[in-house]
Amino acid sequence: MFAAEIRKRRIVGMRSSRWGWHLDEVFVKITDERHHLLRAVDHEGEVLETFVTKNRDKQAALKFLKKSIRRYGRTEKFVTDNLRSFGAALKEIGAADRQDTGRWLNNRAENSHLPFRRRERAMLRFLRMRTLKKFAAIHASVSNHFNQDRCLSSRDIFRTNRAAALAEWRGLLAT
Repeated sequence: MFAAEIRKRRIVGMRSSRWGWHLDEVFVKITDERHHLLRAVDHEGEVLETFVTKNRDKQAALKFLKKSIRRYGRTEKFVTDNLRSFGAALKEIGAADRQDTGRWLNNRAENSHLPFRRRERAMLRFLRMRTLKKFAAIHASVSNHFNQDRCLSSRDIFRTNRAAALAEWRGLLAT
């Protein structure tokens, strides 16, 4: 309930975004079966969209891209790793010319996996796919809300922003 409110407020400001997206996948085990969590991250490191699938193919990437584009609109460029399914899906959408691949270009998406992995270890893995989907969606919204780039601001500004985020969070929980 509160994650949806936070997401709605963020989407309004990002619809006309001309920034690049970083697309990546991470492997997650659910009862000894390997699943794939596809993630779209914006240029600031905020998780835009998550998608859980059993397959790592063109159809899954295409479904993920269509869902992301429908929610956030088109973007200037897509930064991906060398996974062929993203390239094939972008070609089908007609955005193959906007794909960037490189050795270290996708570090923004790779680093966004770290808080997710830390929390996953604390939870002692997932038992069902439904639990993973819920957790990924809510974790992304909450971590985006509280994640402040500490290195870009002074202590006073950081403290003010953190207090504002906490006040908004408490306001959402109170309703």
